[in-house]
Amino acid sequence: MSRTAARKIAVRIAFQLYIPGQDIDQVLEHSLSEDFLRQMMAEDPDDPDHPVSDETLDEKQKKYVETLVRGIYEHTDELNGYIEKYAVGRKLARIDKMAAVILRVAMYEILYMDEVPAAVAINEAVKIAKNYTDEKTVKFINGILGSFVRNEQIPEKTKTT
Repeated sequence: MSRTAARKIAVRIAFQLYIPGQDIDQVLEHSLSEDFLRQMMAEDPDDPDHPVSDETLDEKQKKYVETLVRGIYEHTDELNGYIEKYAVGRKLARIDKMAAVILRVAMYEILYMDEVPAAVAINEAVKIAKNYTDEKTVKFINGILGSFVRNEQIPEKTKTT
């Protein structure tokens, strides 16, 4: 299973945290269970990047998903601040919830995951956004992430994923 597929799963899990009263440990435990992962994978078999196969996530991929989701959860205020800073003229409450989750995933990878170059995080965010949002929102996500990387002077990373 690809890292793209793991990112998509992280986005879907992080989106669940918008539901009031959700406990991150319970959400992760339920969402990373084999039965739930198989159900999630079966929902969109026409997506070429969707992880439809006989396999689910291996332990390394589960750890990657968990790191992303926990990181987003723990750094929500910081990531939301960046989103509002670069979403000129828009308050976070007016931004599509899925778009906000995709932005958080990419920003977290850019800021805290040394093995993920900024360009890869942006490309993956755009790719994922095309499956969940309209073209206008895809451009919005791309623009915010581009401005974020340029203006926050994110150092270039040499490793690729």
